[in-house]
Amino acid sequence: MARIAGVDIPDNKRGEIGLTYIFGIGKTSAQNILTKAGIDFSKKVGEWNDDESTAIRNIIAEELKVEGVLKSEIQLNIKRLMDIGCYRGLRHRKGLPVRGQKTKNNARTRKGKRKTVANKKKATK
Repeated sequence: MARIAGVDIPDNKRGEIGLTYIFGIGKTSAQNILTKAGIDFSKKVGEWNDDESTAIRNIIAEELKVEGVLKSEIQLNIKRLMDIGCYRGLRHRKGLPVRGQKTKNNARTRKGKRKTVANKKKATK
């Protein structure tokens, strides 16, 4: 099992799919990395030799922000939006959808479990 950027990449996966296990690397980025390293996309991770693994590690370290560094940068960006009080920051703070989605019917993922509001009781005479 190859270990790149603190993530164990499964040996039985193809190279371009295995690299997507790293946070911040999608399929296109994985293909670009493998092209620069001179490795075939369809070659399994278990078939990589030490030189190829080292080349991939070096490319990722030099050119990309991945895992913890990327996550902390995203969190800082969200915190900055909340601090300046812009619309997107307010939506983050309230836990509502940020990118213009309607909230009347959907948005359950962002809003969380339903909170039922009880009706007022009618006054009896």
